[in-house]
Amino acid sequence: MAFSIVLLFLTGFSAGCGQEPDRQGVDRSDTKPAVPGTDASEGDGHMQEAPGRESSVDGTAEAEPAGVPAEESGALQRDKEDEYRMRFGENCIADQTFEVEMSEFSGKVWFVPCAPSADGQEFRMQIIRDRNVLNEIPAYVPEELGGKKFASLDAVSFFDVNYDGSTDIVLIETYENTTFAAVYFGYREEEGAEAYFLPQDMLSANITAQAESLTVPGIREFLRGGYRGGDFSGYQEAWRSVSRLYQLGHTGATYDLTDIDGDDVPELVAGVNGYRVSLYAYRDGKVCVLMDDAAYGAMGNAGYEYAPGKNSIRNYNSDFAGAVLYTTYMAVGGDNRLGTVAQIVTYNFDDVNGNGVPDEEEQESLGRYSVSYMDGRVITDEEAAACEQGEYLWIQGRLGYEELLAELDGM
Repeated sequence: MAFSIVLLFLTGFSAGCGQEPDRQGVDRSDTKPAVPGTDASEGDGHMQEAPGRESSVDGTAEAEPAGVPAEESGALQRDKEDEYRMRFGENCIADQTFEVEMSEFSGKVWFVPCAPSADGQEFRMQIIRDRNVLNEIPAYVPEELGGKKFASLDAVSFFDVNYDGSTDIVLIETYENTTFAAVYFGYREEEGAEAYFLPQDMLSANITAQAESLTVPGIREFLRGGYRGGDFSGYQEAWRSVSRLYQLGHTGATYDLTDIDGDDVPELVAGVNGYRVSLYAYRDGKVCVLMDDAAYGAMGNAGYEYAPGKNSIRNYNSDFAGAVLYTTYMAVGGDNRLGTVAQIVTYNFDDVNGNGVPDEEEQESLGRYSVSYMDGRVITDEEAAACEQGEYLWIQGRLGYEELLAELDGM
């Protein structure tokens, strides 16, 4: 792995801290048309309504705003939907097209879902600003519904599902006679980078199968597991909520409670041992995502270790069967993000031509030569050792889900 690729990979760890306000669209199962621009609120944050819709947060229909007859309100909504179709095309699903604020973008953007078209395009979604398509989001369709016809988009909601500070998208869709939930996690790895949205297949399937009510309020209640939003009352409540969500989205997940920085508030480890790991910190009532399903166990990545209480995380990553070794040290900064403190690049061969690759004429030096660099200069063994912070332990799960909950109950 080239040095630049390693750095790019590491920047995805520190997603950030806290939860953004929820922004909910319309769920046609429990709302009806309202005056454009009306807002509603709920326990876990202000919800910025999409134009022309007002959400019910308790599963019951809202009354018409005082002084606006139902016929007039309905006419306003029809005019707005006609405007959306003229602006975004006839295949635009107008009653689920919203202008929203999303953390992945600066300023407002349009969320525009498009029904299947005569030219063979399937249901899809677009993020648009000033008639420019910023993102094209393909539809997640459960495997068992492959080949079934799209019937309707029943609800759209925008909120931070996985506590990483980014806006996620939750849909309720119907294909023929089957209704299901579809969750997309939103990402923007660094300032200026292109945003993207990834469907969460297992999480979506479990929501569909297990949620008592397949409505936006019902899904929110199911995901939170009793947590009503706002700041968590303590790390125990936070880790119950985060582990519940992780359990719904992964097979073979295990967990641990660690002491990364010595502040007596345990960090949560969640992952699938040998494949991926997530790391969460708790700060002032909020969850901070330090590592988000960081992959390891392949492509030379040995995994992640921590020095208990020392705020030091270490990763070994190699290329060319160990001919080039990257030793990266990370720490949690004052912004509650995991950042690189130092990286040592060790060449275990004599790189005569300086291209970073053990060429054929350099093979004889493999294992007989070693030199380490930090910040582009050669360093001594003593300088390399100074980066160490004592004994390191693997960041990996040791508890099953029920065992984690029992341990939290005892704290």
